Amino acid sequence: MPAPAKGPRLGGGPAHERLMLNNLAAALFEHKRITTTVTKAKRLRPVAERLITFAKRGDLASRRRVQAAISARTNTNKGIIHELFTEIAPQLSDREGGYTRITKIGNRKGDNAPMAVIELVLEPISAKQAVVREAEGAAERAAAPKAEPVVEAEAPETEVEETEAEVAEAPEAEAAETEAPAVEETEEAPEAEAKDDDAK
Repeated sequence: MPAPAKGPRLGGGPAHERLMLNNLAAALFEHKRITTTVTKAKRLRPVAERLITFAKRGDLASRRRVQAAISARTNTNKGIIHELFTEIAPQLSDREGGYTRITKIGNRKGDNAPMAVIELVLEPISAKQAVVREAEGAAERAAAPKAEPVVEAEAPETEVEETEAEVAEAPEAEAAETEAPAVEETEEAPEAEAKDDDAK
């Protein structure tokens, strides 16, 4: 029997190991997370991520490759493949890799085997980046239509302010003009009285 590329085999032979890993991948795509041993989880990760990469391509050849890996003889597996291509792959379209996460959960009670949970990483790349992208998109949408009205709205406000300032200054100027002749009249009045006294 030829030696495997990485580590010991999980089953009796290479065909058994391949079938076991493909069945684990199908279970992972169906349930989004499964509990298995750490060794199986580590061997499952590259198999599952390769199938997700094919699903992200989305063409007919990729679908047939995934069907060859996950035996599509039953309706259950056909449904899993459909779910992989229509639901899981679009959720992971922004992610460049690292579609799975392995979390160790301690040892199994019976044989003390180290156990782990392997799950699909379906959340956004990072919450902060998602919020920043949404904020940038909202700012662009808000800035584009409002850019023109803001300029137009400022111009009338300044004109209104100037006219209000002119209106405020105008009564003061009128009041000053009306006060000035009154003062002149009062000054002329004594002179006229003085001329009248001289004439008498």
